[in-house]
Amino acid sequence: MQDVLLALLAKEPSHGYELRARLQTALGPLGDELNAGQVYVTLRRLEKAGLVDVRVVGQSDRPDRKVYDLTPAGRDRAAAWLTDLAWERTAPTEFHLKLTAAAASGMTDPVALVDAQRRALLRRLAEVRRAAFDQPPGSAAALLLEGASLRLEADLRWLESCAAHWNNRTDEE
Repeated sequence: MQDVLLALLAKEPSHGYELRARLQTALGPLGDELNAGQVYVTLRRLEKAGLVDVRVVGQSDRPDRKVYDLTPAGRDRAAAWLTDLAWERTAPTEFHLKLTAAAASGMTDPVALVDAQRRALLRRLAEVRRAAFDQPPGSAAALLLEGASLRLEADLRWLESCAAHWNNRTDEE
């Protein structure tokens, strides 16, 4: 969550409500599970870590609100996260958020991220297939490697869908 918020703040300073709304939009139905308090707790942690600055903005018709902005360290961390190709989760939610944040922040091209991720997954798939070839047929290791191979193939198919989406998206999205 921290890295996603940092990347979203790279576009412009925002208050917590705006960030939560952008996350919910990016996640679609999965965004309903996003706890509102989680965004604010995470923003406080980022502030304590020196990754965001906060300023209070007065409003005449509402209570004052806190607006968060990246520090140089926060921008560096967001940039590092956007180029990290690690993908350990079983669902690609974090990668989807990375693509959305990349597009929103303008820090990198989502299609370039998809291409980099595809190359990394193809390398992993080749390694898994080589390892599977060395296993006795029907062994537990062969079964595990088959599962890893199938997962990687599915992830590659999903990346094709991502590439098609980001290649065809409009500026209004």
